Amino acid sequence: MGQYTREGGITSWRRLCPLAEGIGYAGQMILLYSCMCYIIILAWALLYLFFSFSSELPWASCDNTWNTDNCVDGAARNLTVNRTTPMNSTSPATEFWERRVLSLSGGIEQMGHINLELLLCLIVMWITCYFCIWKGVKSTGKVVYFTATFPYAMLLVLLIRGLTLPGALQGIMFYLYPEPARLSDPQVWMEAGAQIFFSYSLSVGSLTVLGSYNKYNNNCYRDSLWLCLLNSGTSLVAGFAVFSVLGFMAHQQGAPIEEVAESGPGLAFIAYPQAVAMMPLPQLWAVCFFIMIILLGLDTQFVGMEVVMTSVMDLFPTVLRKTGRREMFLLIFCLICFFGQLVMVTEGGMYVFQLFDYYACNGACVLFLSVFESLAMGWTFGAERMFDIIEDMTKTRPNYIFMLCWKYFTPLVSLVSLVYSLVEYQPLTFNRWYVYPDWAYALGWLLALSTILLVPGWALGRLFTGKGNLKQRWRHLCSPDKNLPLTCKQHTQMQQMMRTTEMEDLI
Repeated sequence: MGQYTREGGITSWRRLCPLAEGIGYAGQMILLYSCMCYIIILAWALLYLFFSFSSELPWASCDNTWNTDNCVDGAARNLTVNRTTPMNSTSPATEFWERRVLSLSGGIEQMGHINLELLLCLIVMWITCYFCIWKGVKSTGKVVYFTATFPYAMLLVLLIRGLTLPGALQGIMFYLYPEPARLSDPQVWMEAGAQIFFSYSLSVGSLTVLGSYNKYNNNCYRDSLWLCLLNSGTSLVAGFAVFSVLGFMAHQQGAPIEEVAESGPGLAFIAYPQAVAMMPLPQLWAVCFFIMIILLGLDTQFVGMEVVMTSVMDLFPTVLRKTGRREMFLLIFCLICFFGQLVMVTEGGMYVFQLFDYYACNGACVLFLSVFESLAMGWTFGAERMFDIIEDMTKTRPNYIFMLCWKYFTPLVSLVSLVYSLVEYQPLTFNRWYVYPDWAYALGWLLALSTILLVPGWALGRLFTGKGNLKQRWRHLCSPDKNLPLTCKQHTQMQQMMRTTEMEDLI
């Protein structure tokens, strides 16, 4: 943040509140873990996209080499129609996902061999990401013009198609009508809040870093409002597109929609492909869907990688801002992430992926950062000082509700949500039947603590290695950088003080 220099991420925290510098590092760790998870999803989607060009979708029937005797296609899964259908039957979409795409093993203890098809897809996605962002935000911005807008065209096509299917109204009603009994369940609100944090990329530094490329007088007030409206609006419309198709699938199978709806990866790689296979021209809708998934995922991946790159370059500007250094560092970053996630494209890779997703990128870590970020911003740096800066940037005084949020509402709600998530913690399971071994749970908590402990650890390290006595160190670490650019209001006050001093000298 500055009128004359561009700074974002870790360096912003260092200058605004040195005691909270660890928040910046913790946010980058969460982004790093997220990048490793997101690009695996992109590899899965790319493999599905390749299969979508088949003359017959491979997840549409049970006549494939990977299918088992328990495989039953959609037409036979309705028990009210076909009483001979076994209770332990599986759909062809489920078997394609687990046995063909993942080659799923019996557990994390059985990692098995590397899936070469997924490995090739992963390499393609890393190469794509590298060449799209290797020149910085200028090249990324040009790519994002396409990757951020074209998915809206695909979403509109899928929405129109979904709304015209039989049973779509059933899915829409399920989507819009809440279960009154669940509204009193705190877990529902916890999951909704965590989704908002991830959807808006809060607390991890993404918005701070990307906003640092704006001009100083950019209307951040307006941009924040548009971000909320576009993000939530897109999610709302996407819900109509997804649940209209799920309603169609429930109608075709004669089953309640609760039985066909999936969450997590199962929605994108089991439920929706299975519904698409029931439509006329299934290849067309499958291609549209997976292109949309890939482009949306690329946007997220671009942002995560660009934020990490910018934050590191701001930390070492004299080294990394030389010609060719950024491209070399980005290559090293991509290679480290690629080799680090090879374990996720093995037969047991899905278990490792879920471990990262559940512990390293979970809501508790983000809520923990949110508590300390709001306290550092609202109290240490000062909400009043932030108000002056925003007024200087936008020429408009923010609403007083923002000060209440920064100082009281946000840290309180985040803290209550964090405590509740820890009290109601449930160990990770896979497909509701596989229980991880104890060493895997310990590894998961180590991943979570690798981000959480950075905040107090960095603060204590700075406190004990600083100069002066303990009180002086604390005061220094809780004070913003004295070289921060002055606002217009501060310039005016300084000029008035100088005039007063000059008048006193003349007298």
